[in-house]
Amino acid sequence: MQLTLLKCKLHRACVTHAELDYEGSCAIDEDLLRLAGIREYEQLHIYNVTNGERFTTYAIRAEAGSRIISINGAAAHKASPRDRVIICCYAGMTEQEAAVFKPTLVYCNEHNEVTGTGDAIAAQAT
Repeated sequence: MQLTLLKCKLHRACVTHAELDYEGSCAIDEDLLRLAGIREYEQLHIYNVTNGERFTTYAIRAEAGSRIISINGAAAHKASPRDRVIICCYAGMTEQEAAVFKPTLVYCNEHNEVTGTGDAIAAQAT
C-alpha cells in the first residue's frame, strides 16, 4: 500500500509578490527551497492562513537570499503581498518507509527569515 505523507513545509512564510501576468507557479527563494527539500517544478499545496484559500501549483526558483515568495499566474487571485502561507509538499511511500520517515519543517517570520526547523509537530493540547 502507498501512503501519502507530508514531505516538507515552509510554515507561515510571507507572500512578497502576487504577479497575475507571470507564467503560473510559486517562486521561492532558492535558499528556502534547499533548506526545505523542495525541488524546482515540484507540486506545492499552498494554504493561505490570512484568507483561508487553498490551492495547488508548482515551485520555481527565486534568487538565493532574496526571501521572495511570489504567487504567480491565476493563483495570484488567491494571495496578496503580506499574506502568511503554509507551503507543503507530500510524498508517496510504503508503510515501511513511512514508519521511519520524518518531514522537514521550516518555520519563517514575516521577513521570510528562518526562525527554526524541525521534523515533528507537537501534539495538540486540549
